[in-house]
Amino acid sequence: MMHPLFSLQGQVAFITGAGSDSGIGFAAAKILAELGAEIAITATSERIHQRAQELSAISPKVKSYICDLTDRPATRAMIKTIEQDFGKIDVLVNNAGMTMVGSSEVYELFHQCRDEDWDMGIERNLTTCYNVTRAVLPGMVERQYGRIVNVSSVTGPLVSNEGEAAYSAAKAAMIGMSRSIAIDVAKHNITINNVAPGWVATASQTEEEAIAAKYTPVGRGGSAMEMATMIAYLASPGSSYVTGQMMVVDGGNCLQESKGP
Repeated sequence: MMHPLFSLQGQVAFITGAGSDSGIGFAAAKILAELGAEIAITATSERIHQRAQELSAISPKVKSYICDLTDRPATRAMIKTIEQDFGKIDVLVNNAGMTMVGSSEVYELFHQCRDEDWDMGIERNLTTCYNVTRAVLPGMVERQYGRIVNVSSVTGPLVSNEGEAAYSAAKAAMIGMSRSIAIDVAKHNITINNVAPGWVATASQTEEEAIAAKYTPVGRGGSAMEMATMIAYLASPGSSYVTGQMMVVDGGNCLQESKGP
């Protein structure tokens, strides 16, 4: 029997950026489904429907939606549809960002950065989180319950890399935004927290990232499910006294000054 502090029976979880079968979003959707939640998932391509089909073997109810979350009217329309389809949203996991199908992340030194690439990086990695959270939060306030988990990164809040100024700025801003929201809605039994992954072995991981992951204290990159485990805790009823926080899941990489061989 599942402990009630970790059970999501009777709850509805909405996860963004869940299209990749090896990604953090889909891993989060799986574990939340296993904890009993009904699942709504979104991505920008048709593959999200395949993920929904796979999840239907776990969850009592699953629906998938195609949406470009940088499109604010479309995002708000989708949220309304989800609330009509499920009746509510109890858990929101903001995982979308970084890459979209057919459009990869741009890496440019800051003094060579094109304005349009900066705008795209902020829009994709921060504004999408705003668009979804702004649309979901009023319903949580009305129902006096909610769990919001943002997938940020150690890149930005703690460390950075060449050519990642826009991404770093967006992910750091996500943390700051969450802290303010946490104060706004704490009295409504709503928490908002951030998971900050380090190196993660997903399909989008580069060869350079895979090599760097070998020099973490644990000697490897993390798995999507290891990130999803922290998401699941922060999405649970048992995390009710944790809000506005950033949970680093990086195999101890940020602890060490020397990260080379």
